[in-house]
Amino acid sequence: MTWLITQIKKPAWSPYAAGALLGVVSILALWTQDQLLGASGAFENVAGLAGAVSSTIGESIYFRFVMPPGITWQVVLLLGVFLGALASSRVSGSFTWRHVPPGWERVWGTGRWKRWLIVFLGGIILEYGAGIAGGCTSGLAISGSLQLAPAGFVFIAGLFASGIATSMVLHRREK
Repeated sequence: MTWLITQIKKPAWSPYAAGALLGVVSILALWTQDQLLGASGAFENVAGLAGAVSSTIGESIYFRFVMPPGITWQVVLLLGVFLGALASSRVSGSFTWRHVPPGWERVWGTGRWKRWLIVFLGGIILEYGAGIAGGCTSGLAISGSLQLAPAGFVFIAGLFASGIATSMVLHRREK
């Protein structure tokens, strides 16, 4: 038990251990709740809930049948991810408020507005892409691969390739 507590208190876990635990969580979610892991729908559920007062949202076929407004499994999952990360950072002693991460500051400077703008635009692009694809990175990469869907593995390869290319572009100034 002491070993487990020591592992939990580490600021960074082994990616192999974290991946194995994510697999266990995915299997438990599927087995006990008949739900696959996925988070992008949570934003649409909450947006639909916030817009439910509008008559146009209530009449929308998309929000009536595809992505109904409400506190769904995905909303609870997303909240749990946030609270779990917060608890983990507190237990490990690595919690800190940072407006601009050190890596960003080295490359782009200390301007918060630039970071907020890029994060906001990136979030819009990511959510739009997830909507077009019918899922998100967690839904396709984790849950798709869990089901041995070829699309999940193709997506993972594309995810890593585009992530490396994007990182090279964003951090081009870093020498």
